[in-house]
Amino acid sequence: MAEQSDKPGVIAPPPVLYGGALAVGAGLDWLIPLPLLAPGAGKGPGLALISAGLALGLWCVLLFRKAGTAVEPYKPSTAIVSSGPYRFSRNPIYVALTAISVGIGLWMNSAWMLGLLLPTLVIMRIAVIGPEERYLEAKFGAEYRDYKARVRRWL
Repeated sequence: MAEQSDKPGVIAPPPVLYGGALAVGAGLDWLIPLPLLAPGAGKGPGLALISAGLALGLWCVLLFRKAGTAVEPYKPSTAIVSSGPYRFSRNPIYVALTAISVGIGLWMNSAWMLGLLLPTLVIMRIAVIGPEERYLEAKFGAEYRDYKARVRRWL
């Protein structure tokens, strides 16, 4: 068996996956508009979710920087971050990206954008989170298994 390199081996950076789904949704919405709400009804909730997602994401990035480990899931990890929102979710950055995506979908009133979030989450689970979890368990062993046992994957 070949030695695994010191990185998780994810399919693509998560912001690219979420952004790609939003772009495809926007394109579909341009071709075949599929509003979900009354005009303007999603603007307030959408902006609130976008703001909350950005704040959560920034907090997570700052925690990673403080711990001296890479935020990018395609670079080596040097520490397990388990403080702040990581006490409640093993993937709060992905929760933040999901909130931002839902917020954009509501703000743009696009059922396409919201609908494409489901396959994005499936891809995230299989091609990003799965490899990350295997990598972290192989690298950190019992420390990661203990963390994984006490903290949920999403919320």
